[in-house]
Amino acid sequence: MKIFRETLIVLIIYLIGEFLSKFFGLPIPGNIIGMLILLLLLITKVIKVNQIETVSNFFLDHLAFFFIPAGVKLLSSFNLIKNDLFTILLLCLITTVLVILFTGKTVDLILQLKGKRGK
Repeated sequence: MKIFRETLIVLIIYLIGEFLSKFFGLPIPGNIIGMLILLLLLITKVIKVNQIETVSNFFLDHLAFFFIPAGVKLLSSFNLIKNDLFTILLLCLITTVLVILFTGKTVDLILQLKGKRGK
């Protein structure tokens, strides 16, 4: 019953995000709006982490599975992207490096802030 309740919470938040995206004609996908709503609810402690922990861990443990449809579509569309393959790979490399750098800097900043509070 706990897994059903947790899944229902996540699904309702997702559907709210989809509704807001479609109703207001926003250029942001509904799943992104849903994640932002979930983040806001977690930050404000309206929803506690333990209320969605089991289903969240399940999704994280099986994250690679959710990339299979995108990978299949990419392979089936290879003829469309083969002319721009070098550009796409270069952009993937650059954005990966940027994500690593920004993540590292964010972690450093958080550790510094936590260190200042502890003193």
